[in-house]
Amino acid sequence: MPLDIIGTGFGRTGTNSLKLALEQLGFGPCHHMFEVYESPDYLLPIWMKAVHGGVTPDWDEIFENYRSTVDWPTAFYWRELVDHYPHAKVVHTTRSPKSWVESAINTIFVSMSERNEKKGAARDLSTMAWELIVMQTFDGRIDDFDYVADIFRKHDEAVKAYVPPDRLLVYEVSEGWEPLCRHLSVPVPDEAFPRTNTTDEYKVERKTRQAELEAKSVE
Repeated sequence: MPLDIIGTGFGRTGTNSLKLALEQLGFGPCHHMFEVYESPDYLLPIWMKAVHGGVTPDWDEIFENYRSTVDWPTAFYWRELVDHYPHAKVVHTTRSPKSWVESAINTIFVSMSERNEKKGAARDLSTMAWELIVMQTFDGRIDDFDYVADIFRKHDEAVKAYVPPDRLLVYEVSEGWEPLCRHLSVPVPDEAFPRTNTTDEYKVERKTRQAELEAKSVE
């Protein structure tokens, strides 16, 4: 099925909350980096080939069973996806650059830096993420706070300049359901907007997911 929703925001901009919200609104399943954790035999080789080998993925193959996508790795390929799925709505999650860098330093940057301590598919996934995010997105300069914040700002600006306004919602998940539902032309649910994957939650969940992925590698 063609994608209905493309999320262009970097990870740690509320992408997991957006994933859960989109699935609650009927735009699921939603592809997220967590999906790569869940499907190491299928999705991980595709993304490794794309990131390490420079091979453009077959988007229709990847998203055959998905209606939306958020987070990395697809956020890196946002221009290609926006062009490939011209009828898809675009949701760009963002936050203040300072708070984003602080969050990334305490979560995903730590996880990726520990890649060589992991085993099997967990190591492969972290190595892929390191290449895509640290090397190709931030030029290996994740210790330079101002540089990372500037890349984040430039990404925001690039999305706003590239995506037609009628397709784009620039969105902070703290805004809740109303702007998202208005953009997608769907009713506002009665349930509370999902808010998850805080820094503390990420730290706990990261260890659980790593253990599960390492266990799958030896099955």
